Amino acid sequence: MCDTTRRHFLGRLAIGGLALTPLAAMLAACGKSGWPEGMVEIKWDRDTCVVCSMVISDRRFAGQMRGGPENTAFKFDDPGCIAIWLKEKAEKYPWLADAATRMWVADYNSKSRDDMIWLDPRRAYYITHTSPMGFNFAAVAAPQAGAIDFNDMRQHVLTRLKK
Repeated sequence: MCDTTRRHFLGRLAIGGLALTPLAAMLAACGKSGWPEGMVEIKWDRDTCVVCSMVISDRRFAGQMRGGPENTAFKFDDPGCIAIWLKEKAEKYPWLADAATRMWVADYNSKSRDDMIWLDPRRAYYITHTSPMGFNFAAVAAPQAGAIDFNDMRQHVLTRLKK
């Protein structure tokens, strides 16, 4: 009698476990909603910038780069840090110039942390706005009065470093 009850219980547990599998998969997918394909989730207020080592907190200025033979992800807290890293690591990581290297920068106009818009920094426009590292550029999707392109933003940041 005890053996029959045990088998009945284990049978129900197995069926219940299988029923939970799709639910678990859906919940796991929810954690990454809003992140573009290939982008690694940024853990706000915990992940640090690979250039300045500051915690990535202000979502409006965050960025990420991913590529190379190991498809490594590098996270940034300021568009200026992306410019610096590209310059400093060009020799060490020749894959940076590869068109397959993926990059993202937050659109400054994103409404909330749950509704982030991610742009390719090479195609974004940059407006003057106080940023975490003081490079004072914010990425936006559409051109605005006084906005500059990625190459001009990089030049401004790199020129500032030389002073």
